[in-house]
Amino acid sequence: MDTSEKTEAYYAEEHPFKTGIALLRDLALKTDVVETYKWNFPTYTINKKNVLAICKFKNHFGIWFFNGVFLSDPENILENAQKGKTQAMRHWKFYSEKDVDLLNVSAYINEAIENQKKGVELIRVPKKKTTSVVVPIELKDAFNIHPKAKSAFRKLTPYKQKEYTEYIASAKREKTKVNRLEKILPMIIDGKGLNDMYR
Repeated sequence: MDTSEKTEAYYAEEHPFKTGIALLRDLALKTDVVETYKWNFPTYTINKKNVLAICKFKNHFGIWFFNGVFLSDPENILENAQKGKTQAMRHWKFYSEKDVDLLNVSAYINEAIENQKKGVELIRVPKKKTTSVVVPIELKDAFNIHPKAKSAFRKLTPYKQKEYTEYIASAKREKTKVNRLEKILPMIIDGKGLNDMYR
């Protein structure tokens, strides 16, 4: 499927928020953004730069503003998409299509577009190369039981390996570590990064 087919399939899929995301799409398409499909979400660009994405989840739907940190946010409604991980991205969540105030949402979208046209975006400082990744004992033990996961882990970039090791190491309780291991082992085997869906 090409990007336009994937986009159409995304909006056509039966979902509790099907009408809500269609509303957001209509607002986006009234501007001069280009509709494409990235990271499993319809994404809207200006001059090939990401401006926003429209997302749907189990309990909410919304808009990701890629450089939302620079929006004036008069409604004080934007949330950091993932604290500690994302720096510039901000998320506007809706729990019902009734939450979508067309004028307000349009104003945010237009401001995001204008910012992108002016080149207002986070300047990324190149990350220092990590020399080695310290694998926590729990992850090592899991790799001994699941050699497939171990070999898949070795193929990941050092950055993705570090995300997984920190995710396990940062869990304070044993039960949390076990739950996290259950969650990430299939992702590692599939060659996915912990936060690929947010990138």
